Amino acid sequence: MLKKLLLLLVVAFTLVSCQFTETLTINEDGSGRMSMNIDMKEMMAMTQSMGMDSTLVKMDSTVTFAAFLEEKKDSIAKLSKSDQEKLKKLEDYSIRTVMAPETSDLFIDVFVDFKNITEANNLMNSLNQASAVMPESPGGGAEIKSDPSTDVLGVRYDYTGNSFSRDAYVKDEQAYKKQKDSLQEAEMFMNSMNYKLKYTFPKRIKSSSIEDANYSLDGKTITVERRFLDYFKNPDILDLEVEFEK
Repeated sequence: MLKKLLLLLVVAFTLVSCQFTETLTINEDGSGRMSMNIDMKEMMAMTQSMGMDSTLVKMDSTVTFAAFLEEKKDSIAKLSKSDQEKLKKLEDYSIRTVMAPETSDLFIDVFVDFKNITEANNLMNSLNQASAVMPESPGGGAEIKSDPSTDVLGVRYDYTGNSFSRDAYVKDEQAYKKQKDSLQEAEMFMNSMNYKLKYTFPKRIKSSSIEDANYSLDGKTITVERRFLDYFKNPDILDLEVEFEK
């Protein structure tokens, strides 16, 4: 099951009509949950309109990476120490998949609970590593491989109780440029893809560095949305600094 979900994750990052929502909730004690939601409703509707939905079934399933890594431990043991350590960081992550053919709903939610914000850093990095856990072939018993070329963007989060910051950065300039160049061919088909931040804090927000951000009625949730292509071309457009009321 998890192998199929990982395949969906890879497809989500390479097909059109997917919406990404990066959600962060921080509690009073600094703990919380970080998640990435990939909404593929439009892709599901397109699949149904083409008559390709005969095998789709209603589902609402949550699985853990830990179970998958245990299942593939022999294959993982053949990887380098560095790659093994990267995969081990996925142990606490879970994937929820919801598919409802009658409403054309299809979304994947990758999430992790954390004790402090440092544990939540680099969700995108972990998602990239999840795609690297793909088997080399669709057949059973395939070996696990690691593909470092997918790991080009990172995100740092910082939370002090009085302030919060999000800083996106390029980890591998050469690989990043290669990916940007490859996106040019698909750019016209990806204009409808959006990337959204939705962050909820235990205190009311006093100010933020993004002028067109939206806020909840209680002032504790901030939402910012950009085109996915704009964000990938310039990760700094979703850099964020927030100050809280005392």
